[in-house]
Amino acid sequence: MIWDFFKIAANLKKISRQGWVDKLSLNHPESVADHSYSMAIISMVISDMRKYDSEKILKMVLLHDLAEAKIGDFTPNQLSKEKKKLLENNAFSEIIDNLPSNIKSQYLELWQDYQENISAESKFVHQVDKLEMALQAKLYQREGYSKNKLKSFFESAKKGIDDPKLKELFTKIINDN
Repeated sequence: MIWDFFKIAANLKKISRQGWVDKLSLNHPESVADHSYSMAIISMVISDMRKYDSEKILKMVLLHDLAEAKIGDFTPNQLSKEKKKLLENNAFSEIIDNLPSNIKSQYLELWQDYQENISAESKFVHQVDKLEMALQAKLYQREGYSKNKLKSFFESAKKGIDDPKLKELFTKIINDN
């Protein structure tokens, strides 16, 4: 039961982040697991500095892309928001189905909070998601990928971040040489 959950979650190491494949034609882009780990590090540090509910935030970060272990990573132009949400909700429910009921209900609550972007923590996690994307784009730019091809990632991050501290970090990422 729990073993099945772990096997599915480990599959995120093999799921490529589709945006990098589509926009940069990368053969070996970061995986969804790479992205989640980077988000977890960013979230942990900032959350601890600001005395947020770090446990809730870290759990939400670790769960936010879990459904992609079953359905893969889709970019916004591949599926409508409604279709993606339906696929993700169904996949997430299947993934957590065999977990003990107390854990299952906790994870489902965190998942729904993230999906609906209700709490302060979910709003923070959504913004860290954008910040981490900008950081990865900057790393690819340093590897020689065209700033023009990366522009849409930077613009998306800029639009999606309104937290002052995260905006400050975004500016440092953009201006870092």
